[in-house]
Amino acid sequence: MTHPTVVREAARVIAIEAARAYVANIRPIDLNNPGVLVGHLMATETLLMDIVAAHDEATEAAA
Repeated sequence: MTHPTVVREAARVIAIEAARAYVANIRPIDLNNPGVLVGHLMATETLLMDIVAAHDEATEAAA
């Protein structure tokens, strides 16, 4: 399914800004707490998957 270019660009900006906001709000990480480390890794993986998905989908111009 293709989406209008404007919609795809908005999705890309939203995904990237969500990742930036997450990184900006990270406090110092306790490297001795595996639960906190796993939580950050899982959140980061989700944000990266959102960024990839936003850039993988075709736009009207590319279709």
